Amino acid sequence: MLECQKHLFALDPDITYLNSASISAIPFAVEQAGAAGVAVKVKPWRRDLAAADRVVEETRQAAADLIGARADDIAIIGAVSYGIATVCANTRMAPGARILLLDGEHSSLILCWSAFARDTGAVLDFVARPADGDWTAAVLEAVERPGAPPIGIAALTPLIWSDGALVDLADIAPVLRRRGVPLLIDATQAVGVMPIDVKLLQPDFLVFPSYKWVLGPYGLAFLYVAPHRQSGRPLEEHAGNRRGVDLPGAGPVETLPFLDGARRFDRGERDSFITIPMVHAGLRLIATFGRDRIEERLRHLTDRFADRIADLPLRFPPRHARVPHIIGLRFPGTLPEGIVERMAAERIFVSLRGGGLRISPHVYNDDADLDRCADWLRGNALGR
Repeated sequence: MLECQKHLFALDPDITYLNSASISAIPFAVEQAGAAGVAVKVKPWRRDLAAADRVVEETRQAAADLIGARADDIAIIGAVSYGIATVCANTRMAPGARILLLDGEHSSLILCWSAFARDTGAVLDFVARPADGDWTAAVLEAVERPGAPPIGIAALTPLIWSDGALVDLADIAPVLRRRGVPLLIDATQAVGVMPIDVKLLQPDFLVFPSYKWVLGPYGLAFLYVAPHRQSGRPLEEHAGNRRGVDLPGAGPVETLPFLDGARRFDRGERDSFITIPMVHAGLRLIATFGRDRIEERLRHLTDRFADRIADLPLRFPPRHARVPHIIGLRFPGTLPEGIVERMAAERIFVSLRGGGLRISPHVYNDDADLDRCADWLRGNALGR
């Protein structure tokens, strides 16, 4: 099992940071890459354009490797919301068609598809939280519901972002595919920890950011676009997604074709000499650790935590129905007032999501961190 990597991060000894599903800490190597990028802006005449291009493409390849894709299938974008907007802009469906979503989904999905539905007459169809906790069965039931309108697109996630409940897309994706339903996967809370393979799942689109589980900075994300979707229209018009802009005699820029593959969907100012090297450094570390070893370590931590609080009157997904790295706690009755702030005052950092307390460790956490959180809950949160 991967050892605790706390020594690679600037975490104070008295800090118990269990909020990586919101935003992860970055390692020293990523911080240093960003500082080097800032130095380039301070003295821009020193910028090595050829080296910068290499880092962009190595970063694209590293992101592709995490999901079993080709570099040609990856666009470099600014945020998950940008990727979802790109999908919306390249989606057509008849009025009355369903947009399949999970109840309580993150705003990035809901807002874009809500606007799309208003503009097109499509209908948002939310899969309700199942009483038995089996989200996979609930999604399949919604897909196959007799008499329901056709599904224009399924916009799904591999887990419930607020509590870590598993949504098994390996079971769901083939059913959608047989019915000809396009699939968008928001893998924000999955890539870097969970096994995500586009060859297996065959989504039309998949998007994930850099600032959570792949130890990168804020403001950069990746969009996978399946080969049969790569002739679509990008959100932005800029020289960076056109072919031959810098070639002699290329002609007016507006006459130049888009780049091949998913690169046409790259954002403007893609070649950020600050954030791209940071993401590059983070992805290299993830590859060094090994995604499967990260998963094993985080499963150990959340299982240990679950065992420590098993006798408390808290509800959370059972082991077989939750992901390795996120565990959401629901309290009897109402959530204790000010619990997140009270924990922060004790230097324990978690988040409030979906009416519960979300615990999300990363490679910089150890057994003592999870034990400290469990002990605090036992002594402070339940009237004991």
